[in-house]
Amino acid sequence: MPRKRIYRSKKKLGQIPGSIIYTGERSKEKLNLEAFDYTKENCTELDLKSITETFEFKDTISTTWINFNGLNYVKEIEQLGAHYGIHPLVLEDIVNIAQRPKIDEHDDYMFVVLKMLYYDEKQHIVSEQVSFILGQNYVLSFQESEGDVFDTVRDRIRQGKGRVRSMSADYLLYTLIDAIVDHYFSVIEILGDKIEDFETTIFAGEIDDDVSQKIQNLKREILRVRRAIFPLREVISRIEKDENKLIHKRTITYYRDIYDHLIQVSENIDIYREMIWSLMDMYMTTISNKMNEVMKVLTIMASIFIPLTFIAGIYGMNFEYIPELRYKYSYFILWGVMIVLFLGMLYYFRKKKWL
Repeated sequence: MPRKRIYRSKKKLGQIPGSIIYTGERSKEKLNLEAFDYTKENCTELDLKSITETFEFKDTISTTWINFNGLNYVKEIEQLGAHYGIHPLVLEDIVNIAQRPKIDEHDDYMFVVLKMLYYDEKQHIVSEQVSFILGQNYVLSFQESEGDVFDTVRDRIRQGKGRVRSMSADYLLYTLIDAIVDHYFSVIEILGDKIEDFETTIFAGEIDDDVSQKIQNLKREILRVRRAIFPLREVISRIEKDENKLIHKRTITYYRDIYDHLIQVSENIDIYREMIWSLMDMYMTTISNKMNEVMKVLTIMASIFIPLTFIAGIYGMNFEYIPELRYKYSYFILWGVMIVLFLGMLYYFRKKKWL
């Protein structure tokens, strides 16, 4: 069964707006802070030990990416938010992992929430909330736990590949969002393979007892992916169309490319969603056809034995005067008639292609 996340949303009922309460699973992992501080010529990669070590990167001339792993460390997030001037409502949204993908624009920063999707080692789909704060020369990212899809971005920053080190923080945000969106293609590709495998299985008639449950699980997976991806189109559209001082004109084209990818992913999701509905219809049709085959065989068998039963019933009556009752070869003649009837009906059914 797919892994279920436990949300503690009840803790937020009745709380003052801006109360920073983590709603995810309690993790025993240590706080993990990593930072990339770079210019076009140089790059420094740091594993930070405390939240105060992140404060020095706020007003540097270089571009900085600080990745915060461990949303259950609420006090540290409050400290970070106080130093970078992040509104308490934004901090509340960061630790509330049931957020819908969205974007909030403030005077000095932009807040973006989206879902990172991937399959775990048991082929269960995992949806993890990732939040971004885009400032003038920095990007803060917040994840529930270690493990993400940003390794390619890290390698590009370390090795100076592409444009990331020569562009500003808005391009860094683009590369991080693009890495997440690119991974959506991997997720829907696996979903597509699962659907095609089920189609092949059902067409071949190799139907297990749990096929309907597996189809329902696929349906839930596609709906989970859809909920994560469809609202993100609105987020990217706003970044593309709104004139925000943090997003430079030369970067808008790249965000437009993300939007095109999201449209493509959304179309595939709609196709797979229709295919899953078709799978259920196909499964029910196959079950019905199998039942019809069984009923046809039983009906043919009953039809064959009806005249034989009739003859046996006639000659099984206890009347004293029955024609052929005392005839020497009556028994053998009766068997001959019954066998001829049996073979004749089989021939007729085969000719009609009922057998």
